Amino acid sequence: MSKNNIWYLAGPFHQYQEDVKALAKEHGLVILDANAATSRKGAANDVPEVTIRPELKAAAVVVGAGGLAQGEADHLVAEMAAIGVIVESFAKQSLERPEGELGETAGHLFRVLEAVNAGIASLQSERDGEVEKAGKLQEENEHLRAEIAALKQAAASDPEVEQLKAKLTEAGVTYRTNASKESLQKQVDELAK
Repeated sequence: MSKNNIWYLAGPFHQYQEDVKALAKEHGLVILDANAATSRKGAANDVPEVTIRPELKAAAVVVGAGGLAQGEADHLVAEMAAIGVIVESFAKQSLERPEGELGETAGHLFRVLEAVNAGIASLQSERDGEVEKAGKLQEENEHLRAEIAALKQAAASDPEVEQLKAKLTEAGVTYRTNASKESLQKQVDELAK
């Protein structure tokens, strides 16, 4: 093989009509993807001709002479401009409808993005309502905890409750420390029986 035996060919290699691997072998070449190579060092001068498969060729818009008429091309350009305005405004989170008549595609895109915005607004509203509800529940929870603490304090400082607890302790009967006065009284009454 000669020193310059590298065939720099743009990948992907399956896009070509020819079997590029077989061609490279036949010509004594090593294929490297031209899109990934940083240099062309060792590039072969004489490389086979290859063609891209027809179904993979990019479609081209041709104005006039069998392609789009000038009016159609102008309409297409206007629609693309409208789509650009819609997409840009949506990206800035301030969906704007371009002035003038929207083409079919631009109109459809605007309606879809409008529906997306409405859905997002609905979810935000629902979330805000849930946050507000959670705040109220937190407040109510704190209020109830304060009431419970106050009731426990009141029960603990009631001299009658303390007397009942003392009687039960003296008798060796277990009781809940946070038991109600009525519950303690019932246990004391059962001792007398």
